[in-house]
Amino acid sequence: MTRSSLPLLRRLAAGVAFFLGATAGRASEGTVLAKPGGVPLAADLPRETAVLTRPPQVPPPIARRHPAKVIVNLEVVELTKRMADGVEYTFWTYGGEVPGLFIRVREGDVVEFHLNNHPSSKVPHNIDLHAVTGPGGGAASTFTAPGHSSQFTFTALNSGLYVYHCATAPVPMHIANGMYGLILVEPRDGLPPVDREYYVMQGDFYTQGAHGEPGLQIFDNLKAIDERPTYILFNGEVGALVGDRALQAKVGEKVRLYFGVGGPNVTSSFHVIGEIFDTVYSEGGMGRTQTNVQTTMVPAGGSTIVDFKVDVPGTLVLVDHSLSRAFNKGAIGMIKVSGPETPVIYSGKEVDEVYLGEASDAGAASSRREAELVAKRAEVIASNVEIGNITREIQLERGKKVYLTSCFACHMATGEGLPGVFPPLAKSDYLQADKTRAIRNVTKGLSGPITVNGKAYNNIMPPQVLDDDQVANVLTYVMNSWGNDYGVVTRDDVKRARAGNP
Repeated sequence: MTRSSLPLLRRLAAGVAFFLGATAGRASEGTVLAKPGGVPLAADLPRETAVLTRPPQVPPPIARRHPAKVIVNLEVVELTKRMADGVEYTFWTYGGEVPGLFIRVREGDVVEFHLNNHPSSKVPHNIDLHAVTGPGGGAASTFTAPGHSSQFTFTALNSGLYVYHCATAPVPMHIANGMYGLILVEPRDGLPPVDREYYVMQGDFYTQGAHGEPGLQIFDNLKAIDERPTYILFNGEVGALVGDRALQAKVGEKVRLYFGVGGPNVTSSFHVIGEIFDTVYSEGGMGRTQTNVQTTMVPAGGSTIVDFKVDVPGTLVLVDHSLSRAFNKGAIGMIKVSGPETPVIYSGKEVDEVYLGEASDAGAASSRREAELVAKRAEVIASNVEIGNITREIQLERGKKVYLTSCFACHMATGEGLPGVFPPLAKSDYLQADKTRAIRNVTKGLSGPITVNGKAYNNIMPPQVLDDDQVANVLTYVMNSWGNDYGVVTRDDVKRARAGNP
C-alpha cells in the first residue's frame, strides 16, 4: 500500500461506516450505525430534502454537524426562453433554469438522487455530477426517457464545488443547450461565514443565426465542433445579471461567488472589475487558498469560489476577461453596492455608461421599454380586426404547409381520412370537442379505439416532431378547413398542453 492511497481509503472507510456499522441506535458523526446482524443502516440516518435554488440564489449554509440522508429531486425540462432581446432558444434545462438548480450538501452525506425527465421532453437525458465517485458520475444510473424517472445513491466523499451536466450523446449538444449546474459539498465544519452568496455560471452557445439575429434560434452543430460560439453568457441569457437583475450588496459586506463554467468548450478568465478577490478556492477545491487575486482561470467543466469584502459603493462588473466575450458576446454581469462613500479608498464617478454599452442601466432600461412596446404592439394587433385577420391567414398558410408535410398521407387533402382506417378531420365531432386533447394527440400520439362522427376507429398515430408554433399552425389550419369552424390554437395553448395543464 502506498502512502498516497491512505487518504482515499480513509474516505471510503468513512462512507462505508454509514452503511455497515456495529452499534445500534442513533449516533454522532464518526460512530457507525448497524442493526443486529450487520444490516446496513443508511436509511436510519436523519432524512432531509435538499433545498434547490434558481440562479443567482444559493441555498442557505448547512448548520448541522452530522451526516444525513439527503433527498435530491431534479427535473429535466426542455423549454423555449429568452436568450437576448428578440432572440429565443429552446434550452434543455435542469429545473427550468440555465444553469440548473444549485444543490448544496455536506461532506459525508448520503445523497439519494432522483432525476425526472418531463413528459414533454423530446429526447432522453441523464446527469454526471463531478462530486460523485462512481461510473459516469451517476450518468450510468440516470439515463432517463421522457416521462420517466431514475434514482441512484452516492456518498459525498469529497468537499468542494463541483459541476454537474448531462452526459447523454451527443454530450456537447446537451451541454450547449444549457444542461449544467453546480453542486456544493460543504466541508464537515462548513465554510467561513459571509454576508451574501451568489451563483453564477458561464456557458457558450451556438446558434444558426448571427449574434442578435431575432427569432427562435436553433443549435448549430458545426459551430460547436469548430468552437465558434455565437454567445458566451452568464446564467444563460444576455443581461441576466444587469440592470434590475444585478446582484446586490452593501458597503462593508463580505460577498461569496460560486462560479462555474458549463462549457461545453470555452474556458473563462473570471474577473470582477473594481474588486480584488480576498480569497480564491482554486478549481473549486477546499485545500490551499490564494489571496489577493485579480483574475482566476476556470476551465470548462470546472469551478471556483471567490470571497471579497466590498468597501465602496458603486457598480462592480463581472466579466470573462477575454473581453470580446464580455462586451460582444454577453459574458457580463453586475454587483450593485449601496452605502456610504469611502473617499479615502476611492474617489471618482460611477462606471461610465459608454464603457458598459448595452449592459449599462440605460441599456437595461431600453430593453425593458422594448419589451413593453412589443407587448403593446401585440395588444394593438389583437384589437385590430383587419390585422388580426391577416395574422390568422398567415397562420393558416403556415399550417397548411405543415399539414401537407406531416398529415396529408393519412387524412387526405380534403380531410376526409380513409374509411375504417384513419378518421376524418373534416366536420369531426371528436376534433371539435376538445382542443387540448387534439394538441396532445399531435404532440404525444394516439393509439387505441376512438369514435368519430358515430364510427369506430382503432389505429395508431405516432407523435409528431413539431415545435409549438408548427403544432399551433397545423391545428388552426385543420380546425378552420373543409367546413370546420373550431377556433384558433395558439403557441401558448400548445405550451400548456405539453405541460399537462388544461
